[in-house]
Amino acid sequence: MVARKAHLTKKAARESVETFLEEVKKALGKGEKVVLSGFGTFKVTHVKDKPVIIPRSKERKIVKGHRVARFTPGKTLKKAVK
Repeated sequence: MVARKAHLTKKAARESVETFLEEVKKALGKGEKVVLSGFGTFKVTHVKDKPVIIPRSKERKIVKGHRVARFTPGKTLKKAVK
């Protein structure tokens, strides 16, 4: 679809999309926020340590804190999905 709409070869379109996604991953890996106007925002947040109970065994464990990528849709995307 990208190749067709941008009048590119499939190879060029694939490389463009892969490069874009790679750059987004790099930015998020550094903890930076990625804003795509009209689409939304990707950002990295930290999840704290969290106690959980395993249902079958009733065993208690702690899930260690970690970083996760979060996405917040922009106004345009929200309206398109409604």
